[in-house]
Amino acid sequence: MAYWLMKSEPDELSIKGLETLGKARWDGVRNYQARNFLRAMAGGDEFFFYHSSCPEPGIAGIGQIVEAAYPDPTALEPESVYFDPKSSPEKNAWSAIDVAHVETFPKVLKLEYLKQQAALAEMPLVQKGSRLSVMPVTAEQWAAVIALKP
Repeated sequence: MAYWLMKSEPDELSIKGLETLGKARWDGVRNYQARNFLRAMAGGDEFFFYHSSCPEPGIAGIGQIVEAAYPDPTALEPESVYFDPKSSPEKNAWSAIDVAHVETFPKVLKLEYLKQQAALAEMPLVQKGSRLSVMPVTAEQWAAVIALKP
């Protein structure tokens, strides 16, 4: 099993929203490196659900990958903000993945707090200039974050 961190703006999809839904499609990723990470995911992999672009950015819970990535249908929907006019049903450059809720943390692990943890110094999330919405997490980093859970 691999571990990941995936960012979402809470007004788009929050950990509580995923908890309510139980399962949801993770789509709209429009960065090639982040897309490649989506494509590397396998069913059963777990991820930290990170709330971004909000007053309190941080890790809000845990989700699980339901199955392997598939073509992102939003790339083909002209009314979608994620529409890609260069994509077609035959050649869709973008991927989506289905995720399930595992756990909602009682309190968000704030980014500033995570940056203070020596065990997370090499985690891309806490490094300057890291803006990817999907990134791998090592087993050691995963364990370090789990140890910080409220």
